[in-house]
Amino acid sequence: MNENDRTCGNTFAQLILVEYGDYECSHCSLAHQNIKKLQQYFGNRMLFVFRNFPLTEIHPTAISTAHIAEAAGLQGKFWMLHDFIFENQHSVCPMKILEYTRKAGADINKLIKDVHSYKVIDKVEADIDSGEKSGVNGTPAFFINGKRYKGSYNYEDLLEVLDFRY
Repeated sequence: MNENDRTCGNTFAQLILVEYGDYECSHCSLAHQNIKKLQQYFGNRMLFVFRNFPLTEIHPTAISTAHIAEAAGLQGKFWMLHDFIFENQHSVCPMKILEYTRKAGADINKLIKDVHSYKVIDKVEADIDSGEKSGVNGTPAFFINGKRYKGSYNYEDLLEVLDFRY
């Protein structure tokens, strides 16, 4: 874990689940639903970390969506937008994302400016580099307490492994 990671949960938790994900990946959308259930089950016993890993060869706009999410994060709106994108994946487009973010109280002019900032671009690139160095070649890719998890992202399978490790 590093200080630029997007984290949700107890930063002192002994159980850390890291996902490398792509906002246009249908498997990541399904995994998102399971992660939400896991977060409810484990509560403050688990820390969830999301890292961007847009698969641009098959999802050409995934990187711009990652940039928008990270720009929203600069205004404290990352998780709200992260959830919105995955929960509306099949009907979401950049204009809907911006409208939703505006309604949630974000400064859209700042968001649009930040999307192109080095801070946002470097964050997404750092996530991608981290994933590549860790051997990620598809999404969703999970790491549990620093170790690669190669099993199913099915809720029951993840729960069994996480329960065993905790």
